[in-house]
Amino acid sequence: MTHVPPLCAALVSLSLLTAAPAASETLESLGESLFFDVNLSQNRSESCASCHDPEHGFADPRGMASPGDDGVSIGDRNAPTAAYAHFAPVFFEKAEGVWAGGQFLDGRAATLEDQAGGPPLNPIEMGMTDASAVVDRLTENPAYVAAFKTLFGDEIFSDPDEAYAAMTKAIAAFERTDLFSPFDSKYDRYIRGEAELTREELLGETLFFSQQFTNCNVCHQLKPQPGTEGETFTNYEYHNIGVPENLELRALNGVAPGTLDQGLASNPQVGDAPQTVGRYKVPTLRNVAVTGPYMHNGVFADLRTVVLFYNTYNTKSEARKINPETGDPFRAPEVSETVSMEELTTGPALEDREIDALVAFMKTLTDKRYEPLLEAAN
Repeated sequence: MTHVPPLCAALVSLSLLTAAPAASETLESLGESLFFDVNLSQNRSESCASCHDPEHGFADPRGMASPGDDGVSIGDRNAPTAAYAHFAPVFFEKAEGVWAGGQFLDGRAATLEDQAGGPPLNPIEMGMTDASAVVDRLTENPAYVAAFKTLFGDEIFSDPDEAYAAMTKAIAAFERTDLFSPFDSKYDRYIRGEAELTREELLGETLFFSQQFTNCNVCHQLKPQPGTEGETFTNYEYHNIGVPENLELRALNGVAPGTLDQGLASNPQVGDAPQTVGRYKVPTLRNVAVTGPYMHNGVFADLRTVVLFYNTYNTKSEARKINPETGDPFRAPEVSETVSMEELTTGPALEDREIDALVAFMKTLTDKRYEPLLEAAN
């Protein structure tokens, strides 16, 4: 069973044990209870928080991909953090052939509510058979019944699809609270004049936001100007950065080597668009230092390795193209035809001092509550 943080545990226990909701029952507090409720999975062993652990940046610290409620299944993609997820716009075509927004790595859920409805019905995640089965679990709990009727009307359970949609609205409302997006990292405190960056972190900041020196902000800057409050460090677009297949993960989950993950092309809203194969949503860099492993398939364990991987597109040194986690050269892209070469080749090659500075800067994007995780890793 998922470990629940003390603050959240107290609130969850209260909502689960009280037969009737208090007059102050809110959509957010109902969503919090649902987010931590393992009873919404087939074997009553997995909740939203299992794969989006609030003690680990709302990501899954258990491995390259998340295990399922059945105790056997393992996914083929790394669970993205749910932190700051609500800032993603509804999935849309930004320009001809350029897609942005949405939830999941391929944007197949247009909104946060759509995303919340996915895992309970996914056979390799929470494993429930259909919406009615989930609603049956909801009605086992008198507190839920009372809360749903208070918030959605006395007839809410007369239509299982409406009740299921109400559940997703509540979970999404909880995910929009400040618990998921406090904007209180060292970087946030720095731009508010409440903290100072080290010389290495300042160098990393300069490198990060300058296209003269790196390509980081081409995809990982949303606001027009650096140093703007509320920066989510993603433009929510979809790119293929040439990530290699994760053979180690596929040895664990039974997916045959060479199986092509279509990425954005698997999103039914995109249609038949070969140029979208192998593209994935640019992730937020908020809490990136404490939410590894990295890339859509969890192929890299260390943040510094990620920066070295990006550097392979600009360096001419073969020695700089070695994956330190394997001792061998970085493997070829899983999908080579759609790699975003223009974005990836912006800027010069980086030396170790610059790579270390970028990593140091990205560590400053860690929410204050997770800073002890940085100290534990050092």
